[in-house]
Amino acid sequence: MTSPYPEDFRKRVVVAVGKGLSRREAAELFQIGASTAINWVKRWEETGSVATKAMGGDQSSKIVGADAEWVLALVRSKPDLTLAEIQTELRKQRGPEVSIAAVWRFLDKHGLRFKKNAARRRARAA
Repeated sequence: MTSPYPEDFRKRVVVAVGKGLSRREAAELFQIGASTAINWVKRWEETGSVATKAMGGDQSSKIVGADAEWVLALVRSKPDLTLAEIQTELRKQRGPEVSIAAVWRFLDKHGLRFKKNAARRRARAA
């Protein structure tokens, strides 16, 4: 992953726009994308800062505590549920809004992987 532009560089772009250059002219002068300059100036106008936004994110599970136990029990009782069905049931029965990816990460963390095997084959077309 690349690192963000330094804050002093961002400020120079914003100052150039403040001195009369258009955002696109400043982008060309500093050899950055026009949308980058536009976004930096917009951020400066809205917040008074050009500091970078946080990168990455919280990768901890959103399915915790009683919800985690409930999901594990659900999967034990209905092992053929899809990720989308687990997500829907969790939302309906327990309330939390989680992505399908969060359900997958939770199940993977608990060693619940569903591989194709002879017992799980699809019905064949006639």
